Amino acid sequence: MIHLKSAEEIELMRESAQIVSRTLGLIAEKIGPGVTPLELDKLAYEYIHDNGAVPGFLGFNGFPNSLCISVNEAVVHGIPSDKPLEEGDIASIDCGTVKNGYYGDHAYTFAIGEVSPEVEKLLRITKESLYIGIEQMVWGNRIGDIGYAIQQHAEKEGYGIVRELVGHGLGKTMHEDPQVPNYGRRGRGKKLQNGMVLAIEPMVNMGTKDILMLEDDWTIVTADQKYSAHFEHDIAMVDGKPDILSTFDYVEEALEKRGMNAMRFQTI
Repeated sequence: MIHLKSAEEIELMRESAQIVSRTLGLIAEKIGPGVTPLELDKLAYEYIHDNGAVPGFLGFNGFPNSLCISVNEAVVHGIPSDKPLEEGDIASIDCGTVKNGYYGDHAYTFAIGEVSPEVEKLLRITKESLYIGIEQMVWGNRIGDIGYAIQQHAEKEGYGIVRELVGHGLGKTMHEDPQVPNYGRRGRGKKLQNGMVLAIEPMVNMGTKDILMLEDDWTIVTADQKYSAHFEHDIAMVDGKPDILSTFDYVEEALEKRGMNAMRFQTI
């Protein structure tokens, strides 16, 4: 069942989403070669609590940490480790919070130091595909229009779109209806309605679309061990148009302050 949100609920969800956004901005100030994922996880845990929320991932179905940190070939659900990040790595940082009973949930993939042009392109195309998908969240469209737009943008570059993992509705629970695949056919799926809040999250692989789960029963990796990127926003449909509740502004401002490429891209 799809739970349509009132204007008041959407504003509560915006507050939760913005805490995630600021947490990712704090991560952007610290992340780099030599930093361990566990250090970033501790930082996020403390910041989320200091801002009157609780980590949405910690304990969720038994997950042991506040952040999912997925490095290089890890697609999503990576468990933070004490292995330092290295120059040329990429790290998807996925964060969730709960405040006032509502979830925020979004993600950003960071380049660690200097990465190759091929990896930088993967990050850029994945981030672009997120916004191209969001543009389809308008009155008269359906869920399939979102997935189709994402799929077309990524696959024309030869990338693989993960099929087994999808975006989702968001609200008082982490995963609500409808599912939001990153592939699809135009005009198919549930009709988009005012009051829908969706977490749209392209997961784009440099090579094959195929994935595997590691023995920790959490971490998902690419079957060919090539890099994967992941970007995610929370979006409400308001007056027939997308209203992005989360933001990458804090991340991009922090990266630019450090002289790093933030790959700003937004057309909405």
